[in-house]
Amino acid sequence: MIVADIGCGMGYFSIALAALVGDAGTVIAVDVQQEMPDRTRKRAERAGVARRIRPVLAAHDDLGFREPVDFVLAFWMAHETEDTRRFFNQVFSILKEQGKMLIAEPKMHVGRRRFHEIVQAACDAGFRYSGAPAVRLSRAALMERN
Repeated sequence: MIVADIGCGMGYFSIALAALVGDAGTVIAVDVQQEMPDRTRKRAERAGVARRIRPVLAAHDDLGFREPVDFVLAFWMAHETEDTRRFFNQVFSILKEQGKMLIAEPKMHVGRRRFHEIVQAACDAGFRYSGAPAVRLSRAALMERN
């Protein structure tokens, strides 16, 4: 399985995802700040999963990779994108058929209305809403590529 952790930060989820995908899988750890993929790589080395993680520096308007993926994690970051519709169009373009994306946004920063707008932007890009998993301190939506 190939997974993209978009907005990876310091790699908290990237490292956990690397354990889940196993030796044959890959986690693409993406962030717009060079420091974050660098820190993720260092933390992955200490955790023994560095071979499974590929750090990628993204631009503010481009994901920085085109490799097809099975799953995308967008944790507490979609509200920070400059163009939410463009972001979801790019994610849709790299997600494999039947692929899934988990969007989670912090309740303390993203109100219900804004979260609905974010989910709607994903739907406008071609995603199908699949449910609202419980994610602590977050508003969350599981999206699927039809």
